[in-house]
Amino acid sequence: MASSNNYEFPGETPPEAESPIYEEVIWHEKTEQNQKLAVEELIKTEASYVHTLKVCISDIRNHLRQKQLPDIDLDGLFSNTDDVLHVSRCFLKELEATVNQEPEQLLLISALFQKYKEEMESVYKVYCASYDQALLLVETYRKDPRLQQEIMETLRATVPHTGAPDLSFFLVMPVQRVTKYPLLLQKILENTPASAGAYGALRRAATAMLEVNANVNEYKRHKEVATKYNKAGQLTLRERLARLNKHSIAKKTTRLSRLFLQEAGIVTKTEDKEFDALEERFQYLAAGVTELKENVASYLSNIEVLLNSKPHECELEIKEGAAPQYCRVAGNLHRAIFPEFKRRLHNLVYQPLYNLSETLRGPQQLIRKRLDKLLDYEELDEKRSETGSMSYDEKADMSTYLGINSLLVSELPRFNQLAMQWLGHLLCSLVALQRDLAKQVLQEAEGELAQLPHSHMSQAAFWKMAEDTFSQAGAQLYSFVQKFETVLPAPVTQPLNPAEEQKVLSLVNKHGPDKLYQVTSNISGGRDLDLTLQRGQIVALLHNMDTKGNTNRWLVDAGGPRGYVPPGKLQSYHLVQSQKPRMQSLAPDDGTEKRRHSYTLPGTPSLPVPAITPAFQVVAGYAFTARSSQEVSLQAGQPVTVLEPHDKKGSKEWSLVAVNGRRGYVPSSYLVMVPIQEPLGWSLPTWPYPAPQT
Repeated sequence: MASSNNYEFPGETPPEAESPIYEEVIWHEKTEQNQKLAVEELIKTEASYVHTLKVCISDIRNHLRQKQLPDIDLDGLFSNTDDVLHVSRCFLKELEATVNQEPEQLLLISALFQKYKEEMESVYKVYCASYDQALLLVETYRKDPRLQQEIMETLRATVPHTGAPDLSFFLVMPVQRVTKYPLLLQKILENTPASAGAYGALRRAATAMLEVNANVNEYKRHKEVATKYNKAGQLTLRERLARLNKHSIAKKTTRLSRLFLQEAGIVTKTEDKEFDALEERFQYLAAGVTELKENVASYLSNIEVLLNSKPHECELEIKEGAAPQYCRVAGNLHRAIFPEFKRRLHNLVYQPLYNLSETLRGPQQLIRKRLDKLLDYEELDEKRSETGSMSYDEKADMSTYLGINSLLVSELPRFNQLAMQWLGHLLCSLVALQRDLAKQVLQEAEGELAQLPHSHMSQAAFWKMAEDTFSQAGAQLYSFVQKFETVLPAPVTQPLNPAEEQKVLSLVNKHGPDKLYQVTSNISGGRDLDLTLQRGQIVALLHNMDTKGNTNRWLVDAGGPRGYVPPGKLQSYHLVQSQKPRMQSLAPDDGTEKRRHSYTLPGTPSLPVPAITPAFQVVAGYAFTARSSQEVSLQAGQPVTVLEPHDKKGSKEWSLVAVNGRRGYVPSSYLVMVPIQEPLGWSLPTWPYPAPQT
């Protein structure tokens, strides 16, 4: 028995030796099974996620849109969900294609995450940055019983099986999904042997998705900073004053002091050529948009004046010639073509241009705030170099500048590109509208033109007739102007007030008469250190470029504030001695236009030089409506005569003026002093003869 019990069958091994091998096999099988389950979880959850997004967009959003609720901001709620869905659909399609490719599946999955890394980061950045605003909207709608009822009816009608309490149940899913990708990849990686060929690729894919999440969080933080300062830029004056305290005043004083030191060249200024180039391009774009918007607004205003004038309805007292045809054509144009053109111009050009201008305000405020934070950063960086330590708040301030600068450097190129495309489309629309207008006018006038006596004339004969007609009309007009000027009353002129005289004298004493320039049109400063000046003001040139070497910004002294202005809106002036003692006058270098000014210079000897009598005219800069019998109403641009530059109590806030034979008080700030321009001589146009056709 004993010998039989000790007998060992061939090939048998003791149980002690079998146990480790069995455990290793079981572990490998279990790991492989867990790996397959993790891959299945990735694919199935991605399919479920894409389906939910599709329901969110095609069902919920479309159902709410059909309700046409003006109080619900669908764009703010759903943000760029369409872009997220598009990327996720493409990713899912390629992910499902790896199912039947077992040996290479893990490598293919890793390559897919690397392939879609940039696209995922791009779309999830925008969505996650807008997510908090979407939640605020959901909370706002929840407090409105009517809107909340409409939203719940939509959810019950479209997704009754989910039992979702509100829209936040669906809106949070993209945020959750992008954070889950690294976890799913890590789970697959944990069940993949380190010796497997796909291990390194899976590890790189997991690292890539971690980077996506880190970049999304950083972008969201930068957007929060930008939103914070954009909101601060929209505060009223009262709200701004309420936010002032010792800390903020001290910080603003430090910034201003450092800025002065930099402009004086005492302290070096941090240079960022990449940002400077982006900002310069943005500022040119903003200036172009502003000027175009003003021109289109003026164009619309002129069209409105034309429509209101209705010259074809006036009695022309011309019974012969082309007057009847003109009246018929003009009547048709005023009734249909011009009003339709004005409507299309407003809707297709001006309104989008206005929206583009409003869109530019956010980056403009952020650029200004960046300068403030840059000054703080430079100050704190010097402190850190000297002391080697910083407080928590100081580190936060430095981090704020770095965040704003990073956001602008990354976003401004794309913003500039889109704004340029927007502006280009608007200009194309403007050109197309003008062509349509010309085509419609020609079609309308074609029938009437055929009835005119010169319709069958040759081109050379027509131009000869046109030149003769315009020459005759020009001569008549010139004769009329000459007669009109003989009976025209002298313009109301006002001498410069003492404050203006002192300011100009101060500029002459500081910088010399050869540095004087006059503003030819109103200047509205749009950048940091830019001045806002009124037409006719005198300034002194300090430097014909800014600190970056840009010759399109001149540094000038306006008799107090110093800043930059565009040189195209300045006209050189030189001092001319007057025959009257103790007087000097300013005259422009350009002989075609003369603006006259008078200033008293103490102790100036009189010289026998022919004098040009300088003169200013006081006009109303703004419209003013009288509120009592002691006041007088004004129209913008209306000439006035200042009788007393103060009221009965001596307050200079009100001035006694005479307007159209009436006397009364008006706010002194509503009055503007502008130079009087002499009427220009009339010159007849030169009509070129077209080349004769053979």
